[in-house]
Amino acid sequence: MITTQPKKMNVLENGHVTSPKGFIAGGVHCGIRRKKLDFGWIHSEVPAVAAGVYTLNAFQAAPLQVTKKSLEKVHKIQTIIVNSGNANSFTGEQGYQDALEMQRLAAEKMTVEVDQVAVASTGIIGETLPMDKIRIGIAAMGEENHVAAENFEQAILTTDTKTKHVAVEIEIDEKTITIGGAAKGSGMIHPNMATMLGFLTTDAVVDAVSLQNALRQTIDYSFNMITVDGDSSTNDMVLVLANGTQGNEMLNEQHPQWAEFVEALQFVSQELAKKVAKDGEGATKLIEVNTFGAPTEIVAKQVAKAVISSNLVKTAVYGSDPNWGRIICAVGYSEQPILPNKICVSIGDIDVVKDGAVVSFMEKEASEYLQNEVVKINIDLQNGEFGATAWGCDLTYNYVRINASYRT
Repeated sequence: MITTQPKKMNVLENGHVTSPKGFIAGGVHCGIRRKKLDFGWIHSEVPAVAAGVYTLNAFQAAPLQVTKKSLEKVHKIQTIIVNSGNANSFTGEQGYQDALEMQRLAAEKMTVEVDQVAVASTGIIGETLPMDKIRIGIAAMGEENHVAAENFEQAILTTDTKTKHVAVEIEIDEKTITIGGAAKGSGMIHPNMATMLGFLTTDAVVDAVSLQNALRQTIDYSFNMITVDGDSSTNDMVLVLANGTQGNEMLNEQHPQWAEFVEALQFVSQELAKKVAKDGEGATKLIEVNTFGAPTEIVAKQVAKAVISSNLVKTAVYGSDPNWGRIICAVGYSEQPILPNKICVSIGDIDVVKDGAVVSFMEKEASEYLQNEVVKINIDLQNGEFGATAWGCDLTYNYVRINASYRT
């Protein structure tokens, strides 16, 4: 697990999914949403080795089903299309056929193989796609005045208040390899494989099986460690494309720099995950929960997830109330082996529990710390050598307002 920037990596200023060589992206307004961009695409100049990870929600939406089936067949993607405003989820056979049509029309427009088109949708559940509007978006793909990474980032948003993007460079085989990414997510976010849309690109040459393994590994330390509201969506997935345009030696587990590549991929994923958590619906603060001293990695993760998912912890942070009892309570119901007389808790650098006992602290000082935009809660179980980090946000009145009127 990494939580800081690797030393041999350069974070690009305003980096995005088209920072890697050989990728373009764009977005248009096709009419699904009132005035905002609502149809976007990413395209590689050559077919890219690809990997995907998908929501565990039992009701997987039609676009996800189509993408998953194609990717399992060919292990390559050249074009990704995404619409916002309509999830095409719980739409039956009609929804599945609409997703297939989206895939076919995009393949014809971009002159690529049908199975090398990934389809994604996000928005309202239970309404069929307005295919007349989708066709308008597909017809505009690749047009120069619509090609811009920013357009793509805007087109995939729903209740998000800002775009989420990052890119880094690393040296592999004396080649400059770039990894870029974009994501959307603001509500229906909970650790259960991503629960959002994430798109990663790289110009590295990577073995397909190794890329899938690397994605699953990075997901477990990034998108699977965030929460906003505890709801897992029906549509969400993370895709990574490696188009190999930099011509390095094939990256796989035997390559001497494989660990550096995975580390960079994980950094990009973590940065995107934190941006999603920070932009939670109605959120004003990013919460980071760090666990230490756990007997296993699973224990460390589950304790961190329990605390970051607690509505009582989240509301306390919103109100700048250093109510450490809520943290202890969440640790206790995590269903993990805890030694109550050893646990230590700090809010930022302020100790509130030490060796299972309450520590006298200045409540005003703790309350002032909780007014920061980034709040860190540290939990030392003193029962092993494993740790984990989870991210989330505070729970505010505005979250209720946004979700009480989502469809109207």
